[in-house]
Parts: sequence; structure tokens; C-alpha cells
Amino acid sequence: MEKRGDHAVVLGASMGGLLAARVLADFYDRVTVVERDRLSADPVDRRGVPQSRLIHAVQARGIQILDELFPGFVDELTAMGVESWEGDLSTLHFAFGGHQTVRSGRAPNLPVILCPSRPVLEWNVRRRVKAITNVVFLEGRDVVGLTATPGRDRVTGAWVTDRASDRKRTLRADLVVDATGRGSRTPVFLEELGYGRPPEDELVGHFACACQLLRIAPGTIEEHLIALSPEPGRPKMFAMRGYEKDTWMVGVGTMAGLEQPSGGADMLRFAADFVPARVLEAIRTAERLGDVVLHHRVPSNRWRRYDKMRRRPDGLLVVGDAVCSFNPIYGRGMTVAAIEATVLRDCLRRGDRSLTRRFFRLSARKVRVAWQTAVGPDLTLPEVVGPRPISMRITNAYLGRVMTVTETDPVVAGQFMRVTSMVDSPIRLLRPSILLRVLQSKRRRRTEAQPVDEGLAGTLVAGCKEVVPQSGRMPAEVAATRGELQRAQSMRWSTQRERSSRNHGHPLKSVTTR
Repeated sequence: MEKRGDHAVVLGASMGGLLAARVLADFYDRVTVVERDRLSADPVDRRGVPQSRLIHAVQARGIQILDELFPGFVDELTAMGVESWEGDLSTLHFAFGGHQTVRSGRAPNLPVILCPSRPVLEWNVRRRVKAITNVVFLEGRDVVGLTATPGRDRVTGAWVTDRASDRKRTLRADLVVDATGRGSRTPVFLEELGYGRPPEDELVGHFACACQLLRIAPGTIEEHLIALSPEPGRPKMFAMRGYEKDTWMVGVGTMAGLEQPSGGADMLRFAADFVPARVLEAIRTAERLGDVVLHHRVPSNRWRRYDKMRRRPDGLLVVGDAVCSFNPIYGRGMTVAAIEATVLRDCLRRGDRSLTRRFFRLSARKVRVAWQTAVGPDLTLPEVVGPRPISMRITNAYLGRVMTVTETDPVVAGQFMRVTSMVDSPIRLLRPSILLRVLQSKRRRRTEAQPVDEGLAGTLVAGCKEVVPQSGRMPAEVAATRGELQRAQSMRWSTQRERSSRNHGHPLKSVTTR
């Protein structure tokens, strides 16, 4: 590939930093990865990634990208004992917003879904990046500032300090990429250069969790994954997934400031009212591998909007949690970092002119999808405080209908999982074939038909706080959703009639509703 410069510097050997380094190695003569920690030669937890000791998931789209950037990656993980889920719905206990997906049959057209532990996943990525001849790692270094041209219109490198000797040096670079995580100091560095800090979008959810790594005998747990997300009136979650070598990670979490468990026994008491008793018994009798990891807190979903800055220097990019960090319940972080790596690759293929502007603009489009699919579910919880615009209420009302259908329909469940695993855009849930299944379903979400106060004839509608009177009138946003569904169904029937009249039997073409 055509080179774009001599030297690129990546700040942080996080997943986002490693994947950025992999891409940059194709376009720069040298790539230097600066990391605060001393990196182990084995797949173990490290201090700079405290969340690695918590339950983790890389979505199917992330696995696809990893196998694209590192050919044979999936085979290597499988050889290490990492298990995969291939669509058998009987081995998946997945409840989203109070809706449990169907527990029989197979979900069609699902991509490869692997379940590596975070240390194993990151170690394998780091090993592959270290094998690239023009990539070097500087370990045990702190980043203390950015260097810039005299006019401060372009970043030219970074100041780094050796943690052992306290020596400070400058790393000159044609491009600097910040992948130092949620605690990134780039906003401070930009302020020092006279640019100010980027604006932020934030939804405070006060998430906290406790996790325990276990070894459980094969066959004790019939599921491959158990994930019970919070629902209105119960801002608690439970997740349990199998890793390599018969190890399992169990996590319980709270939102909206609810007090979290304080230890192993407390974790079981905490989950007793919504987790199957047989699962709790398996946890109780399992071999514990290490202590319970307590008090990991993420106060908010936060998106630093570098794409909205009026002025920004060239030669500086920001990726991963340093840009956007999510409620970890939804497992978005590593996959978004992988998607950003593909955006960086595509931008560099088109040259380095206006690279900073183009990257932030294009990556924001990808981040926006992940942001909406994380913030939207959080805002279905009345315990979470935040704005609920009509557009979001319409979306959540329709998603409530979709999730009701996933309780019985493997096809809709499979499409929903392709969306949650970030393989497909959420707009795919509006395809006529899915819309028709949603419309034809006679089951209704339990909370959609709850009776309200005596003396007030009406029901509560999922996704909005208003009461739908029995007179048949309903809030405008729900009526709009119904209208959209009816129009889409009418479009499908009209197309089918037209095809039938022509009598040539061509398959119905998919229509995307926007």
C-alpha cells in the first residue's frame, strides 16, 4: 500500500490502540505503541485494564473484523479452547427488557459468535501486532503532553516519561492516535494548545457490578450464555458466560444508584428473585478462581464529540473509550474500537489530506449507532433520568413489539441478535419480512396491557408514559408507529399482488423503510 508518512505513534496498548497500530502499520514506515503498563508474555489481567477481570463480550462484528485484520484469528482462538455459539437457541437464555427470546430451534443466518475471556482475546491481538516488523512497543511510559507546530495547527508528537527513571522524551510523529481509554487526557492537552475541550453527550446511569470467575464441570450448565438485562422496576442485571477451559464468568450489576452486592454470598442473594434456582446452585457449588471483583463503577455513557469541535489540530485522532464509553451491559466497547479501525483504514486508503476531519466525521456515524442502541434501552428504565424525545419513544415502542415476537419466533430472534451483535444495522428490523411477522404476532408485551388505576379506563403503552384510553385514541408517537407498520405491510401486499398479476414468479425484493 502507498505510505502516508514515516512515523505514527499510538498512545495506549488497549484493544483500540492495538487495532489502530495494526492498520497504521500498512501506511507508515514505523509505528510506536506507548503503554503505561509492563505487558506480560502470558494471557493475564493487567493493571491498566481493570475491567478485564469483569465479564466481557466482543460482538460478532468485532470477531469478523479481527479475523479480517489477522487472518486465521478465529481458528487460533478455537485451538485455545474458546467456544463458539452457532445459533442453537436452547443454549441461550437471553432476556432483554423483560422479554426472553425463544428457547427452541435455531436462529438463522447468524455469524460466528466466540466467547473468549478478555485476557485471552487481548493477548492474542497483542501477540499478532508484536509480530508486525515495523511496530515497536514502549512499555512503562506515561503520556504527559502533545507537541505541535509553532502555529499549533498540527500535532507533531507526544511527550512521554519513563516511569522507572522519570526521564522525559519527545516522540516525533506524523500522526498521533490516542487510545488511552475513558481517562484520556486529550481534552486537557487540547485545552493547553488553545483549542478547548470537545463537547460531550452524556447519560448518567450509575452502573456498578460485581464479578466472579469460576470453574464449573462440563454439563452442569446447559446454556452457553445467560444474559438477563435490567427491566422497568428491576434495575438489576445478571450475566454468565462460558470461557475457555471450563471457566465461567458470573456478573451481577445495578443501575440508577441501586446498592450492589458486597461479596459472593451476597451476589447469590441479590440474584435470587430473577435467576433460575438451578443456575444459582451451580454457582454456589462451583470452584472459585480468585476473589470477587467488587465496586467497578461506570457513572455514565459518555461520548466526547470531537466531530463537533469547530477547530481541531491536524495529526491527532482519538479512538475507543477515549471517544465513547458505554454502559458495559451491552458489550459495545471492543467492537466499536474494531469498527473504528476499519474506518481509519478506509480513510488512509483515500490519502492523508484532511485525515483528522474525515476520520472524526465518518467514525461518528458508526459510534452513533452504538450510542443509540445503548442509551435507548437505558432510557426504557424509569429509574434512569434523561430526556426521552418522541423519536426515541417511537423507536422503543416498536422495539417492544419486536422483542415480544422474539419470545416465539426464531427468525425475528435471529434478526434481533444480528442487530445486537452489531453485524446488521437496526434499520434491518424494519424490513417488510420482519414487519409482517411483528404485525401478525398475536402476542402482546405483558407491560403493554397492564391495567391502570381503577376509575381510569386505559392501559399503559410500552415506551411512553402516557395512558391509552379505551376509547381508542393513543399518543401521537405510538399512532405514528402503527401507521408506519401498516403502510409497510400495505406496501408488501401491494408488491405481492403486482408480482402475482405478472405471474413470472420472481422473488419479492426487500424494501428498507427509513
